[in-house]
Amino acid sequence: MFTLVKESLVSFDHITRRNMELHVFILMLVVHVSTEVNVVHDDFHFTGCSDTEKEDMYGFDGEEIYHSDFNKKEGVMTLPDFSDPISAPGFYEHGVAEMEICKQNLATAIKAYKNPLEEMDKPDSSIYAENDVQLGVENVLICHVTGLFPPPVRVSWSKNNVKGTDDMRLSQYRRNNDGTYNIYSSLTFTPQEGDIYSCTVNHKALDQPLTKSWDVNIAQPSVGPDVFCGVGLSLGLLGVAAGTFFLIKGNNCN
Repeated sequence: MFTLVKESLVSFDHITRRNMELHVFILMLVVHVSTEVNVVHDDFHFTGCSDTEKEDMYGFDGEEIYHSDFNKKEGVMTLPDFSDPISAPGFYEHGVAEMEICKQNLATAIKAYKNPLEEMDKPDSSIYAENDVQLGVENVLICHVTGLFPPPVRVSWSKNNVKGTDDMRLSQYRRNNDGTYNIYSSLTFTPQEGDIYSCTVNHKALDQPLTKSWDVNIAQPSVGPDVFCGVGLSLGLLGVAAGTFFLIKGNNCN
């Protein structure tokens, strides 16, 4: 069972989105902020829990700015490096309190809905390099998994069919407009010619794991344009020479 509660400044709407076996209860706070030029922004707080997962995140206009890491027991600011540094004192402690409330709401929801059949959506994935690929230059591979419901999903990497890497990172779950979720996994790597990297996704909605591969294939500079230019120039010079020859012959005949 999956229950989504959306709170605004003027009303409270209770929306049941999906039924799921994991019994996830989610609380989302959306605040619409209007400026003098009537530009609307969304400031949101996302809290979710299940039998095995806990999520607590703050964001602005669809972008995450903070999440609670319950494994490391600390808050994590996720603003880009070029932004002004900000702190969030007390956010982690507030997240811990929210998890306790979420568990209580989850227990109530389980009794109320009596474990209905679960609906699921199969995830899809894509894999690409963050920057232009150069041999021997460190880069980042991104595996984007989207359209999944319900969380969680497991993402693993392999290099040349050898599983397991130490440089993998996983983002927080982000909710899509249709109620499904997406998540990013990133892998730091140094490309070498011929290497093949694979991202494998495991989710209960899949009949078998979903694997997408990406190979290091640096395109060599094409010799085609140089050849065509050379041939064209040669033919042009031959044409000029032939024209000059016939012009001289014609003058001699006259």
